[in-house]
Amino acid sequence: MDSKAILGPFLALMLLTLLVWTYMYVRRIHFIRANRISNKDLQNPEGLGRMAPMGVVTPSNNFKNLCELPVIFYALALYLIAADRVDGSYLAAAWIFVGFRALHSLVHCTFNHVPLRFLLYLVASVALWFMVVRAALAFF
Repeated sequence: MDSKAILGPFLALMLLTLLVWTYMYVRRIHFIRANRISNKDLQNPEGLGRMAPMGVVTPSNNFKNLCELPVIFYALALYLIAADRVDGSYLAAAWIFVGFRALHSLVHCTFNHVPLRFLLYLVASVALWFMVVRAALAFF
């Protein structure tokens, strides 16, 4: 298998992050303008989170999530390419990780049902940790 195949989920996750980032700022800017919030009000350490409804805050929280575990995914994908170790199992797990992270983001940024959101996060995380453990075992 071509090791570069893992770049599909790699880039898909980057595009998901861009989409959430864009949605976050659309929601924030709309809220700030609609409520005529001043720059001084936003200087408070709690910032917008203190004033905004959950529909404005959750995209920001989701964006932060996309800057946590996905960092491990990015590093692992690059390692797998460099070591020429990408195979069908890694590729399937990578797509599961990205697919469930996309579903997690959809839930988190919309109706935010926590039990469902957690289940989606858990499935994605298990796929990632499977990849990490498998790569570590192969390395050591």
